[in-house]
Amino acid sequence: MNPIVELSDAHVVHKARSGGLFTRDRVYALTGADLTIAPGETVGVVGESGCGKSTLAKVLVGVVRPTSGTVSFQGRDLWAMRPAERRAAVGGSTGMIFQDPSTALNRRLPVRQILRDPLDVHERGTKPQREARVRELMSLVGLPRALADALPGQLSGGQRQRVAIARALALDPDLVVADEPTSALDVSVRAQILNLLLDLKERLNLALVFVSHDIQTVRRMSDRVITMYLGRIVEESPAAEVTDRARHPYTRALFSATPGLLDPIDPIPLTGPVPSATRPPSGCPFRTRCWKADEVCAAEMPDFSVVSATSDAGHRFRCHHPVQEDDSTRDLVRQNHPSHPREP
Repeated sequence: MNPIVELSDAHVVHKARSGGLFTRDRVYALTGADLTIAPGETVGVVGESGCGKSTLAKVLVGVVRPTSGTVSFQGRDLWAMRPAERRAAVGGSTGMIFQDPSTALNRRLPVRQILRDPLDVHERGTKPQREARVRELMSLVGLPRALADALPGQLSGGQRQRVAIARALALDPDLVVADEPTSALDVSVRAQILNLLLDLKERLNLALVFVSHDIQTVRRMSDRVITMYLGRIVEESPAAEVTDRARHPYTRALFSATPGLLDPIDPIPLTGPVPSATRPPSGCPFRTRCWKADEVCAAEMPDFSVVSATSDAGHRFRCHHPVQEDDSTRDLVRQNHPSHPREP
């Protein structure tokens, strides 16, 4: 099955103003990203703030152009297309749901116009067909028809996010990227929006990229989980294996921080802050916080090692000293937590 989108060695480097008036630092937002999104699958993306999750999401839908590397969209080089052709190809086949619906929606437009805009821009159907599509979209995401003339400010947070989801689906896309779609919502509403996304994915056979800080939710929703650290993809794992069989120390530490209520454990401790993206460490970027790091980790970035090439989802990681598959997270906590003596 041909992928919808494929990244190959994609880098994104921004220039940010530093202390001096005329000097600018380079911000390494994405480094060497290789990723393939297949039709109908859900890929979760996890990592701490500033790790490059949102940059990766924007590269996938053509909002951000890589500084180097390629983005292939349905088999064609996205950035080799003419601008009008690129807008038609990406705009008509992808949708994006942003973190905060209160800022992502035009507060001066009623719901009806917000949902019609993509149809008008891409000239989909006649005017009566566009109006019918707006009604269909509202029904699809569970919005009462009476809200068609409401402004975003008159809606609840959950209703605004349903409008944002409906707008992302307006052109019947193959791929939807959801960038922290529930982080701005009340806890009581989050489950409703997540269940809606899962239902729509199944009904419409969407490929879904789900970016979130809520790593346990990512695990439950996804087929594959991508772990990012300081702009790099450091592990790609089947969702069923990511909690107890992840091989990268950072992935294990992330998932130990949100243990299940029925079997609580202390988190694996990570010392020190995340390094600056303007001056990333040499070698493996995680080495400054990793309990396994040595001179080799400082000297070079490891290549990907493949755990399971035969699995549909695949499992690969970048680490010189990976966690062994039979090491439980509880054992790692015992080995590395200051309050637990190390085993001989």
